[in-house]
Amino acid sequence: MEKYIKNLEHEQILSLADSVSYLPGQIVSKTLAQNDHRSLTLFAFDKGEEISTHESDGDAMVIALDGKGKLTVGGKEHIVSAGDTLIMPAKVPHAVFAEEQFKMFLIVIFPDKR
Repeated sequence: MEKYIKNLEHEQILSLADSVSYLPGQIVSKTLAQNDHRSLTLFAFDKGEEISTHESDGDAMVIALDGKGKLTVGGKEHIVSAGDTLIMPAKVPHAVFAEEQFKMFLIVIFPDKR
């Protein structure tokens, strides 16, 4: 049977935060699903690591899983910690900075290309 969500055990209760590990001086990502319509990715940022300002064609939803991160969206800074969620609209410049070690679940929904 084909799996549409990869890199996680199916039919088992798990912790998303424990499913990706911190590495010193790095950003670790684990792709769970990706195609033309959606992208689901877990990230673990070591303190001080960042993804510089960029744009996406889709709406992006960040769910903070651990630590504290600074999300800059359209020039406005948002501090998020475990349990917080922020939507970053399509085509609006955004960036991620780890104020301390920071884990997040990123869901991006892309427009139909019809």
